[in-house]
Amino acid sequence: MNLDSKIKDINKIAAEVAPKMKKLGLETINDLLFYFPFRYDDYSNLLKIKDMEPNVLLTVAGKIELLNARRSFHRKMLVTEAIITDETGSIKVIWFNQSYLAKILTVGTDVYLSGKAVLTESGLELHNPTFEKVNKYDNFTMHTGRLVPIYASTEKLSQRQIRFLMKRALPWAAYIPDWLDDNIKKSAGLINLAAAVQQIHFPSSFEKLEQARERLKFDEIFLIQARAQLAKIELAKSRAKQIVFQEKATQKFVKDLPFVLMPAQKKAAWEIIKDLGRLRPMNRLLEGDVGSGKTITAGVALYNVLLNGFQAAYMAPTEILAQQQFIALSKIFAKYDFKIALLTASEARLNTSAATEVDKKKIIKMTKDGKIDLIIGTHALIQDKIGFHNLVLVIVDEQHRFGVKQRKILRDKAVENDAEKGFYPHFLSMTATPIPRSLALTLYGDLDLSVIDEMPKNRKAIISKVIEPHERKGAYDFIRSEIAKNHQVFVVCPLIDPSDVLGSKAVKEEFERLDKEVFREIKVGLLHGRLKSAVKEKIMREFVENKIKILVSTSVVEVGIDVPNATIMMIESAERFGLAQLHQLRGRVGRAEHQSYCFLFTESDAENTVKRMQAFVTAKNGFELAEKDLEFRGPGEVYGMHQAGFFDSLKIAKLTDWLVIKKVKEQIEQLFKVDADLAKHVAIKNRIARFESEIHWE
Repeated sequence: MNLDSKIKDINKIAAEVAPKMKKLGLETINDLLFYFPFRYDDYSNLLKIKDMEPNVLLTVAGKIELLNARRSFHRKMLVTEAIITDETGSIKVIWFNQSYLAKILTVGTDVYLSGKAVLTESGLELHNPTFEKVNKYDNFTMHTGRLVPIYASTEKLSQRQIRFLMKRALPWAAYIPDWLDDNIKKSAGLINLAAAVQQIHFPSSFEKLEQARERLKFDEIFLIQARAQLAKIELAKSRAKQIVFQEKATQKFVKDLPFVLMPAQKKAAWEIIKDLGRLRPMNRLLEGDVGSGKTITAGVALYNVLLNGFQAAYMAPTEILAQQQFIALSKIFAKYDFKIALLTASEARLNTSAATEVDKKKIIKMTKDGKIDLIIGTHALIQDKIGFHNLVLVIVDEQHRFGVKQRKILRDKAVENDAEKGFYPHFLSMTATPIPRSLALTLYGDLDLSVIDEMPKNRKAIISKVIEPHERKGAYDFIRSEIAKNHQVFVVCPLIDPSDVLGSKAVKEEFERLDKEVFREIKVGLLHGRLKSAVKEKIMREFVENKIKILVSTSVVEVGIDVPNATIMMIESAERFGLAQLHQLRGRVGRAEHQSYCFLFTESDAENTVKRMQAFVTAKNGFELAEKDLEFRGPGEVYGMHQAGFFDSLKIAKLTDWLVIKKVKEQIEQLFKVDADLAKHVAIKNRIARFESEIHWE
């Protein structure tokens, strides 16, 4: 038997339970040992019977003096009663509807009992305590008398069964290879890996548990950051085509813009331009709040690429956003002789004939022949038939909405189709989902970071408010007053169709109600993801042209919809959205000089909902809100990274463990300073390689 042996081979009981363990993804002893508890019951308060107090979580050890199973007075339940004694006294114990205990427990048996004592007319009693027989040859307890591990489980798999198997597997923890070298462990104050695994399952004290957590968290964050550092070093060895900075032309381009770039935009643009001027591929994340002007910042870089005679590709997550960026960038470059194309699943356009559709095959051929300078699209850009001529810059908008493989396909296409071969494109990711800097460095450690942390000066802060049920009519009256000023309104619902299970507002139902009952005199539109692309485009065009006054929609409008005339964002069943998503939706208004508003309606008065809504209303910016969202929901939900397998690697660490992240960063910097290719740290290098194969990275 070894770490790779099957759980079913541990013993007969394990063989019976193994199929249930397999449902949890656990097949080997190693799998089992790295299946960590998600919490602990503190039964470590071991008291004598005479010292017991009511309503205190405790454990007592004693001998069963009397045992009796009977039906209760009302004959509605079976009751098992026992008298337990130690050298200081005795106590009555009652288990309800657990008659099988009379067969397991016998008079004279030594037991541990954990739970809370209840004060009754007869004195202190223990009701339904957790029990465990004491083995005179082994005083190790699993279910009582300690910090008791609680694991995520599956149907018909009990905590006792999991703990039983874990105890049987624990001796093999001693054979887990410790891949961190002694210098790092000593410098970071970490215990050995084998000890950490043993203590995480059955900690001998709170102190030992914290030491185990610290070590295991460190390992998880270390692997992510080390892998990112290796990727960065590897990328530095790759070749990219140099984009010569067209200084005078760029200055004129910026000067001719109909607005003045903010200092943060200029700084970010310059960081990107400097990267493009190098002979190694840029790998940068441009992060900025909704409405902060990321598109024009990227536009400055695009301008330099196109002036140098190279191609660029811009990939957006939705057709609506791709169309929006096509229109925006076509306007920005209207004075220049650049060929810009739009390619999505439903349409193809050229900026020279933006009002009419072009044959897709023509766009594809022109792109392959190098006659398209900038192509903007959705997943359509990564189809097999799409090729490029000299693609030098790839921009991915809202990059966390794409799978890792999809981004890699686009990057690889550039290398395959390049006339000279072997040159990697420069890569710019953009996100409007604010990520705290320390978190961004962990999530995207192989990316350099540019942040636009300002908003245009003429923008007024959006007034956000949670609307109580009795205030709904007043909110509708206010909407009428805004429409009377020729402004427009978004109404967002979480569902398309009504759901009895979720009980949340559905967009179809809400559209009917608002259109037929509440705002009969006002033009109301309906938008959701199941509509055909042509219908969606028609509705959006009518909304942009102010023909539709109220747009009832799902969160399909979350990104990229730019309607400066819209001043109210009304969100139904707001508790169904994450804070980051609510912030994105709020960013659809307040895009001009008009005062704008965001109204939240919720059907929940749960404490967590109230806190989240309050955080949303009071947060000053998206970065502050991102911190809150991490606390409430965790990074997997906030940043949509589950698709890449990223968070499967985080079993115990959280991306809010700033102190661990800082400690890891210090050790990584020191390690790679003395051993850049890890030639002297083979165990670490091998562990990272295994991590690469476990988590499907780019």
